[in-house]
Amino acid sequence: MDKKELKKQYAQTIQPMGVYQVKNLVNGKIFIDSGLNVQGKINSCRFQLVLGSHKNKALQEDFKKTGVDNFAFEIIDNLKPKEEPQTDYTKDLELLEEMWIERLQPFDEKGYNLQKIIR
Repeated sequence: MDKKELKKQYAQTIQPMGVYQVKNLVNGKIFIDSGLNVQGKINSCRFQLVLGSHKNKALQEDFKKTGVDNFAFEIIDNLKPKEEPQTDYTKDLELLEEMWIERLQPFDEKGYNLQKIIR
């Protein structure tokens, strides 16, 4: 198999999708998020926190105070790929994330997520 074929095969490979949690090991607060490439999303989140540019200000503030060693990053659920190669998983992933947020209630003293206002 030549380089071009390998690149094409890699581009068509579905990366693991799912929901992850960032847990503050000092106060127990959690942040729930998801990604179509969940490991890539975790790496991006960690990188943003280290740089001081994460969009979640409360999480960023606690990260700055306590440091990377006091945070755990873990995948809590995976989304199984379907047979159709062109499937859009965006809605499925949003639903899976909402289910975990509903279950864990990572708001206020329990977490860093912001409650969505339902209208």
